[in-house]
Amino acid sequence: MAAPNIVNITSMIGKTDTTSLTTTSATSILNNPASSNKVFRVTSVRVTNVDGTDSANITVTYYTEDDIGGTAIDMIQAKAVAANTNLDVITTDTPLYLEEDKSLGATASAANDLVVIVTYEEIT
Repeated sequence: MAAPNIVNITSMIGKTDTTSLTTTSATSILNNPASSNKVFRVTSVRVTNVDGTDSANITVTYYTEDDIGGTAIDMIQAKAVAANTNLDVITTDTPLYLEEDKSLGATASAANDLVVIVTYEEIT
């Protein structure tokens, strides 16, 4: 099943996940496994620069398979996030539905400078 019919849902649970980008490699920030029987309505992706001095770049990517696999499609690419500031990539005004076997990932230009907070609704 690609996604449940959201007209006849049985459950909608609000969730928030946080991920510290500890490397400069692509890191999973939200994963909807194949056969989960769920769709995620992503209402917020916020990137925060926790470095007090230096700017860091962020790339946020949509993947056509879970576990940051398949084809990578950049939502934003190498966007600078100044020290002690944040960047909203997805907001409630521009939500994204993440179906089964899809994922979101993030890549930082500097390790340990950026944190990603994802808020979403898990719908079954």
